[in-house]
Amino acid sequence: MRTILLVAGLLCFAVCSSAQKAASDKEWKLVWSDEFDYTGLPDSTRWTYDVGAHGWGNNEKQYYREKSLENSFVSDGKLHIVALKKDFENLSYTSARLTNYTKSSMQYGKIEVMAKLPEGKGNWPAIWMLPESSKKKEEAWPLCGEIDIMEYWGHDPNTIASNVHTGDYNHTKGTGRGGTTTFTDPWKDYHIYAVEWHADRMDFYFDDKLYYSCKSKGEGIGEWPFNAPQYIIVNFALWNNWNGQPGIDDSIFPQEFSVDYIRVYELK
Repeated sequence: MRTILLVAGLLCFAVCSSAQKAASDKEWKLVWSDEFDYTGLPDSTRWTYDVGAHGWGNNEKQYYREKSLENSFVSDGKLHIVALKKDFENLSYTSARLTNYTKSSMQYGKIEVMAKLPEGKGNWPAIWMLPESSKKKEEAWPLCGEIDIMEYWGHDPNTIASNVHTGDYNHTKGTGRGGTTTFTDPWKDYHIYAVEWHADRMDFYFDDKLYYSCKSKGEGIGEWPFNAPQYIIVNFALWNNWNGQPGIDDSIFPQEFSVDYIRVYELK
């Protein structure tokens, strides 16, 4: 029996080692990045803003401001997105939502972001992607396909999530696909959030550890519309509608979502 267990253990080790080697053997070529090695507003050659108080389909409570150094600025080698308890345009909070829409896009490859999360109930920072076709009514969400590299809800402070939304698979239908990983107090330090996007699957990572893989079911565009370039969105929303959880804690402000770098790679 001991011999059998030993052989089984060696086989498992060999398989796991082979899988890890295959993953590490991937050769990535950097094709776009922002290292935030400057000072002032986010680089206008790389970033634009979504602006306003539309609720953004989620009944969000913040007003996203454009080119406000109160809400988004670069210093000390970091992008800082700041949420404030501030009355503005009939809302009680301000924040920022940056995108590289029309500036850059990618199809397949790896997106890696090192970031430090905010802390407290009501916080909802995210790193995600949409195709430019999402601006067209006939291809609007969720038909266009959404890739959520990282979502974090402050009322569930030790859980990191990734999600994939499509016409057939999304949370409004109760068919959403996604994964989570847990880490104690992730807001205390910077961590790496990443997705490797392939033609037939997406692999999501936290600190280089794979925790969720979303694979194409081969059911057509309603299930897998991810055959077109997408752009990156980095935003800091405020929300109080998560399954009856307590609302926004006004005592936590100001809060900051800080990003060390954003890098986009393609396979060599």
